[in-house]
Amino acid sequence: MREIKIDDELLKICPKLQLGCIQYTANVEKGSKELWNKINDEIKRIEKEVSIEDINKEKNIKDSRELYKKIGKDPHRYRISSEALIRRIVQKKGLYKINNVVDANNLISIISKFSVGSYDIDKLGENLTFRIGKKGESYKGIGKDIVNTEKLPVFSDEFGAYGSPTSDSEKAMIKNDTKHILTVLISFSNDSNLKEEMKKAISVLEKYVGAKNISSYISEG
Repeated sequence: MREIKIDDELLKICPKLQLGCIQYTANVEKGSKELWNKINDEIKRIEKEVSIEDINKEKNIKDSRELYKKIGKDPHRYRISSEALIRRIVQKKGLYKINNVVDANNLISIISKFSVGSYDIDKLGENLTFRIGKKGESYKGIGKDIVNTEKLPVFSDEFGAYGSPTSDSEKAMIKNDTKHILTVLISFSNDSNLKEEMKKAISVLEKYVGAKNISSYISEG
């Protein structure tokens, strides 16, 4: 099981920070009709029940925005992925179809309200850390240009940053040949229901992705 350590500097600013880590094997392929029926059901529910004004009132999203302000990152410009996904839905822009793992990742995010990232473990080094982005640090984002990760919470290995709650890099992105996957739910409040949401996430991964050899744990201060 590949473990992620939360850096002490980040924990001082956000002592309630927790990472729900799920490691598994799966075959990456086109998202199934059953998966997209479930995603569309959630999209319809959110469109009906949630307004733009409601989004930032969600506890984990609200707490993430406070953290970004404390470390010097504009939460309006650098939204966490769950906020960005729910905003797209409320604005009736829908969600992109990528592959079964990424689509399930997004489903988990809009259900739980947590920022969720999925990574190809075989593309990562051994020493995984969640820390604050260093001065001048950046990477090529997935489907984006260069992402300025300075003062952004980032996942990194011994070779540099590879992901964040806002936007992941191309380094460990999920591709058709990916087999070993690490999915991470990011909670900015330890009074959240992270354990319950991890159980739901594992069910989603088993049902719609065919996840096997599953192991999980929570990283915290």
